[in-house]
Parts: sequence; structure tokens; C-alpha cells
Amino acid sequence: MEEPKYRKYYLDWWRIRKSTIYTLIAILVIVGTVVGGSWYALRNNWFSQENVTNTPKDAARIISFEGDVRIIRAATRETIVVTKDTYVAAGDTVQTQADGKATVQMIDGSVYSVRPNSTVVIRDSSSLLGGKNVRVALDDGQLNVRTDQQPDNTENIVEMSDSETRLKEQTDASFNADANGNSGEIRISRGSVETTVAGETQTINENEFASVQSGKLTGKEKLLPAPRHVAPANAAQIADSTGSGANVSFSWLSEGESEIATYQFQLARSAYFAPDSMLADRGSMTNREFRIAGLQPGTYYWRTRASSRSGQTTDWSEAWRFIVTRRTATRVIEVNEWAVENVGGSVYMVAGRTAPGMLVRCLGREMYATNDGAFRVQISTPVSEVAVEFADDQGNRAGYVISLRNARVLRRF
Repeated sequence: MEEPKYRKYYLDWWRIRKSTIYTLIAILVIVGTVVGGSWYALRNNWFSQENVTNTPKDAARIISFEGDVRIIRAATRETIVVTKDTYVAAGDTVQTQADGKATVQMIDGSVYSVRPNSTVVIRDSSSLLGGKNVRVALDDGQLNVRTDQQPDNTENIVEMSDSETRLKEQTDASFNADANGNSGEIRISRGSVETTVAGETQTINENEFASVQSGKLTGKEKLLPAPRHVAPANAAQIADSTGSGANVSFSWLSEGESEIATYQFQLARSAYFAPDSMLADRGSMTNREFRIAGLQPGTYYWRTRASSRSGQTTDWSEAWRFIVTRRTATRVIEVNEWAVENVGGSVYMVAGRTAPGMLVRCLGREMYATNDGAFRVQISTPVSEVAVEFADDQGNRAGYVISLRNARVLRRF
């Protein structure tokens, strides 16, 4: 009887069948696929369970926040600091401090942006028979609301200064409330709303403005745009060539020039324009320029707004920043104790320690290192590394590229 014939390879003393090699290759491919897939799933938290045990039904979600944001729980009156797991339920109060802002997604899909120095109370957040009921009260500060396509039988209402405003779908609205003066302002840049004051309802349409004063809704008028900045350009660098400070000239334009009566200009060391960071706050200006001398090296922010002859005040313009630098930088900025925490999906907390008061900038987020030099910034990115920039008051700057996998410094720039 003939011996079966197999195709074989000979490696000196070891004889291997061709089928055995194919089997080994297949095993290696399968193992590699399983290991790689498991690593990717773990990295993106596919196996992590959301902490929903203590989240009330129909609670809103905090989807982003910056700075100091607090929530007062209605049931316990406990004040907590916002974290990634924080929810907002009916009866809760959201408070932002001078450096804080929060974005809240309501159960009807609308998005509420709570601006700095604001207080918002969630009056109602419930669903019944397929409908959604959202009602909030703006006690003080500014609240921006965006609605898109909404479910049937949905009500989205903002209370402010003795008024109730029902938002329609596909609407962008801004509300400003002054708790001391019991007054408020409503700006509609897209869509429309229905505002009721003292039993009388009026519709405020796209690009319209109205104010609430002493329990009355004033006559509607065209919404004025914020002034448009000209100089210094955003992110400009200005050299202090003399060592005694830089002289800076500011200028801006108004698209509603014929209706504008006065302007207000602010210059600060903080992007939040906190009172303790304010360097200039000039109101009732009739011209569109401002000059200041002796600015020492560092990062500065400026913004403007305008007031019409009828009394309407525009929103603040988008803040622009510029950097005053010395002709030659001398200080070396060192950063250590790097740490990276993946808080879910593509959201990370990047932390470390540097010199106290150092400006830290990462993916558009800015903050200052605390008195002990510690910093902690939340970012969102799909890539595995991130650039972090540092700057001091003397105009010295440094940059680090950090691995989000192991917090190692990949390179400096």
C-alpha cells in the first residue's frame, strides 16, 4: 500500500506540511483581530455601563461645561459641582459663576446654553402621552436656546421677568434677565416665539427684539447685530519694543450705524471678563475707537456692544484676544506631573502642574493655573495626541504635544 503523498517543506531537521503553515497563519489572523477589536472597544468604552441608577426619569443632561458650574438639588437643597455624570431634574437650579458656562440638552432635544453669572431653574421636564413638557425660569443672567425639529404635543417655555415665552421649533432665541431691575430682553435670530405678559400674547419673529419692563412687553423692533471688530486682529501679537508697555489702538464697525447711539468697550485679562480681571470698561462712547497705553506682556481680551436710540442694546461681540510680547523672551516654561483621564468616548481630562498663574490653552479651551500651579482642562478629540500651549505675563510661551494614551510628552514646540 502506497504511503499518502503530502506537499512538505524541509527546514533542516524539521519537516512541516503546507496545510500546517496555513492553519498557523489563520490562527494568528484570528487572534490579532480579536485582540485589536478588544483594544478598540475598551478604548472607546463599549463595555462600560452608564451610571443611570440614580438619574430621575425625564432628567435633562449636561452635555458640556466650563469653569465653575453648580447645581442646587430641589429635593435636598444640596449644592454640587457639575461633573460628567451630572443630570438636571425638575426643580433643580443651575448656577454659573463668572468663569462658568454650561450646555444642557432637554428631553425634547432642545439645547440650553447657560452663560456666565446666570441662574436658571428647571420648572418642568416631563413626558406624557408622547408629548414633552419643558419649562425653565431665567432668574438672572443670559440663556440661549436652540430648538430643532420637535415631537408632537411639545411645549418649551422660558419664564423671565413676569413673562412666559413659548418657543416654536427651528428657533434660536436669547434671553437676558436683570434680577435687580425686574426686566428682561428677548432676541430672536431664527424662527419665532410667542411671549405672554399680563395676559397679552405677541409673536416675536426672526431678527426681532423686544424687552420686558415693569410687567409690560415693549414694542418690537429690528434686531441690531453686535459691532464688528477691526483691530487689533484676533490672535494678533504686539511687541513691547521699549520695555515700558505696548500702546494699542482698538477699532470696530457697526452694521446698524444710523440706529446706533453709543458703544461700550471692555478690555480684560480673562476670556470671561470677570470683574477682577477687567482693565477697561468704557460706556456711552460715541466714536468707534479706543486707545490704551502701557500694556505689559501677556494675553488680553476685548469686546464691544452697541445701544440704539430706542434703548435696544446688542449682544456682546465675540471676544477677540491679542498677546503683548517682549522682543526677546527669557523664561523657560516647565510643565510636569502630566496626567490624562478618559472620561468617556473621545472626552478627556488633561492635567499637570506648571508655574502659578500660567495661561493654559488646549483646543480652544483656556484657563489659568491655580496658586499651586495645577491645571485641569476638559477636551474632546478623536485623535490620540493633543497640543497644549502655555504663556505667562512676560510674553514667554511654550507648547507640548501629549499622548492621550499614556500622558507622555511626545515633543515640544
